[in-house]
Amino acid sequence: MDTLKDKVAIVTGAGGGIGRASALLYAREGAAVVVSDVNLSAIEETVAMIRAAGGRAAAQACNVAQEGEVAILVDRAVSEFGRLDCMFNNAGISGSDPVIDMAVFRRTIEVNVMGVAHGIKYAVAQMRKQGGGTIVNTASIAGVSGSGTLEYCASKHAVVGMTRSAALRYAKEKIRVNAVCPGVIVTPMTAPMIDNPAMKAHLDSMCPMGRMGEAEEIAEAVLWLSSSKSSFVTGHALVVDGGFMCA
Repeated sequence: MDTLKDKVAIVTGAGGGIGRASALLYAREGAAVVVSDVNLSAIEETVAMIRAAGGRAAAQACNVAQEGEVAILVDRAVSEFGRLDCMFNNAGISGSDPVIDMAVFRRTIEVNVMGVAHGIKYAVAQMRKQGGGTIVNTASIAGVSGSGTLEYCASKHAVVGMTRSAALRYAKEKIRVNAVCPGVIVTPMTAPMIDNPAMKAHLDSMCPMGRMGEAEEIAEAVLWLSSSKSSFVTGHALVVDGGFMCA
């Protein structure tokens, strides 16, 4: 249980779902974790869970769409724990309107694309000083297919593209950049669909494994991409979807 011993990690969107599961797993594997979200009470709860299990954590409210707030977030990790080894750019929102609403489109891009770009920028600035680090970005199967709303697909394709570009740009500086592409996962974001029995049955039936994924299953993939166990992997968009994309 020391895959990330003595490492320092940031997890955005850590108030629940994949972000919280990943923060908890990072901490169990030895990392000190700065958890962030726009919902301060939710990340304070995540911190309490980590500390109750004997881990080290701090909460920092952050709207990733605001560049200055992301800069402060990275500074907080360094001031609190001395460095930054793992950046998990997980915060995101889902488009929900089948009609193209340009206000929703802009907001989705601001959070899902600019938020990741801000995270990469400030994580790289710190990791360069240390001689390396790992960055994982949350994309989606919508980033490697056409499933989902127009704005969501656009944003997640952009995340995959930024991941590959950053991986090439920073490889010689020992900064690895990868993405995780979840299928349909049980999270607060998917709760409205899951609460509808007919919709849940439909989603379960779409996956060859016959069920939706759990946040903890995505967290395990994120941990691997963040650790030395994936030392020769960069620029990869890892699909974790129970076989959905194969069907």
